[in-house]
Amino acid sequence: MKTVRVVLIEEVGIKYNSLRERASGSKKESAIVEAIKDKAELIKKDMHYGIPVNKKLIPDVYRTNYDVKNLFRVELAYFWRMLYTLKNDHDDGKSYSCSCLGYS
Repeated sequence: MKTVRVVLIEEVGIKYNSLRERASGSKKESAIVEAIKDKAELIKKDMHYGIPVNKKLIPDVYRTNYDVKNLFRVELAYFWRMLYTLKNDHDDGKSYSCSCLGYS
């Protein structure tokens, strides 16, 4: 069985923590945070859960800054979406990282 771990890139981690702090006082932010957690669990179970983004549509900034070769989109609450990429952690093909690149 393949192991999948979800990793937030630094910028996304900062935004996620800020959103999480505001969630206690806002129904909208709370729903978005819960949706992110739920989708991360679904991605751990099925790394191809998201909708694949056509390779031609992957932004150059993702290709250069994060060496993205594949990109998936997941719909969240309140019309937000999350983007993630898959990377093989080891040559054994059994361990993958799912890097969350952003959401909006």
